[in-house]
Amino acid sequence: MSSANSYDVTTWSHGDPHEDIGEVINSIIADVKARQADSDADDGGKPGAVIHIPPGDYRLRTQVLIDISFLRIEGAGHGFTSSSIRFNILQEEWSGLHELWPGGSRILVDVSGSDGRQSDGAAFRVAREGSPRISSIEFSGFCIDGLHFTGDEPGGNPENSYVNGKTGIYVEDANDSFRVTGMGFVYLEHALTIHNADALSIHDNFIAECGSCIELRGWGQASKITDNLIGAGPQGRSIYAENHGGLLITANNVFPRGASSVHLHGVTRSSVTNNRLHAFYPGMVVLAAGSSENLVSTNHFLRDHEPWTPFLGVDNGLDDLTGLLTIDGSDNSIIGNHFSEVIDSRSVRPAGAAPVIIRLTAGDGNYIATNHIVALDVAATSNDSAFEAQVDALLTTGSSRTLPVTAVWVDAESTRNTILDSGRDDQLTLDPTMNAVRATPSIALAATSPDESTRKVVRT
Repeated sequence: MSSANSYDVTTWSHGDPHEDIGEVINSIIADVKARQADSDADDGGKPGAVIHIPPGDYRLRTQVLIDISFLRIEGAGHGFTSSSIRFNILQEEWSGLHELWPGGSRILVDVSGSDGRQSDGAAFRVAREGSPRISSIEFSGFCIDGLHFTGDEPGGNPENSYVNGKTGIYVEDANDSFRVTGMGFVYLEHALTIHNADALSIHDNFIAECGSCIELRGWGQASKITDNLIGAGPQGRSIYAENHGGLLITANNVFPRGASSVHLHGVTRSSVTNNRLHAFYPGMVVLAAGSSENLVSTNHFLRDHEPWTPFLGVDNGLDDLTGLLTIDGSDNSIIGNHFSEVIDSRSVRPAGAAPVIIRLTAGDGNYIATNHIVALDVAATSNDSAFEAQVDALLTTGSSRTLPVTAVWVDAESTRNTILDSGRDDQLTLDPTMNAVRATPSIALAATSPDESTRKVVRT
């Protein structure tokens, strides 16, 4: 039995979804609003609808405006494939590729912001003021493809710029219980930007080769970002949240090249746990603007070098004293994380410095305990093949040299912290009269000089 509230974009009577799926979906939403005009009919009245997008390519020339609750837009596959790899091989080689473009249920975004407002360049814009907040919008199982990047790029290839003025999904008003699941986002300057979210779920998506991936702006509470595959560009952020409480960031696999893996701004009483985080630059995880009472635990941090030739020399502008994890806030717990710093000592900035792993810049009462740090000095290599270069870099673990690092650096503006078993005496830079410290025990080695067996905490 079919339902009047179930739609298929390919059978809808108005418009051609392959030429402009935006026009078609807007027409469907208008039909839902016309038929569901009564807010209280038989203890219901506005059940919403589901819109199906079968596999295929659908150009979007008109922005979709969603201003009703209980709407699910679903496809038949997230369809992600790397556009960056294609755009960085010679065009005469394209004929040998099995496919050129992302697939599945694919939206081809042909709108862009004309006056610089991000909302104008969004494929899907969710906006409705008033009470109650717009609720239960779901995006599931289709691909939003920005097609091309168009910005200036020092290497001469605009497709590597991560700039085109396009956003996949833009939510501008307060919302409740939104879900984004099983989606693919590629070649968008902003994949997903959501303001003022409550009980948001961003789960099991593939969000990569976008300028910024997940941005939670304004404020929010009790939301989660879980089980996603994510990778932003060097001037963007993979996961960013501001003024949130009760945010859960768990079990994500964050790819390198983003300016940061996780950046929290004024976020409190939230958790960053069990994530695999990979970056080519310092500043991987940032707790900024007084982010406090957060748990950062059992994550795997890997910082190594960019191995792919088109992006050599590109970075996020931070030096190695920044730290892989930087904290401006109080009463945070940093427990049981694994850090791998695998870089060429000749690339360290400033030259000759010991790269910092955890840095506390402000705040007090933070608890840093039982974190394990592996630091290796390796010879950086590169490769023209993105896949082979990255896999080779990940699987290379042997090294004859250790890399001197500062495990924990505590600035004078940060006090009354507890640092336990997260670095040897010679790897800690802090004032032990203002912080409680227990260094990781050192293994006694035969010393060739008195200086090599005598270490002490550096006072700042």
